[in-house]
Amino acid sequence: MRILGIDYGDRRIGLALSDEGATLCGRAWTLQEWDLDRAVERIAAAARENDAALLVLGLPKNMDGSEGPRAEKSRLVADRLRAATGLEVVLWDERRSSIEAHNILRANGKKEKKHRKTVDAVAASLILEGYLDARLSESGLVDK
Repeated sequence: MRILGIDYGDRRIGLALSDEGATLCGRAWTLQEWDLDRAVERIAAAARENDAALLVLGLPKNMDGSEGPRAEKSRLVADRLRAATGLEVVLWDERRSSIEAHNILRANGKKEKKHRKTVDAVAASLILEGYLDARLSESGLVDK
C-alpha cells in the first residue's frame, strides 16, 4: 500500500510517496498551483497515477496546539480530496515541518534563494515520515 504525503500551500504543494510497504518515504516533488479546484484535481491525479491507497495531509497547528485559519483550509482540502479520490485522508500535525525542511536544505548547502523550489517537497517528506514512524510504532514493529 502506497501512502501520499501532502504539504498544501496556496502556491506550491509538496508531495511525497511511500514505498509499496508503507515503511519508507521515497520520491518527493512539488506542484505549482494557485487554484484550489485544480490543486485538488492534480493531487487526486497524482494519487491515482502512483496507486496511493491513503493520503496524509499536513494540518498546520500553532505551537500551543490550537488551530487557526490555515488549519481550517487544510480541513477543507481534506474534504475535497476525500470527495475527489474516495480515499481516506489523515490530517497530520505538521508543526515545524517547514522550519525543519529549511534547516535540512541549509545543512545540505542549499542557498536560501533556492529553497523555494524544494522546501515543500522536503516538508511533505517530513509529514509522511512522521506518519509512517507513528504507524510503525503503533504496530509494534519498532520500539516506541
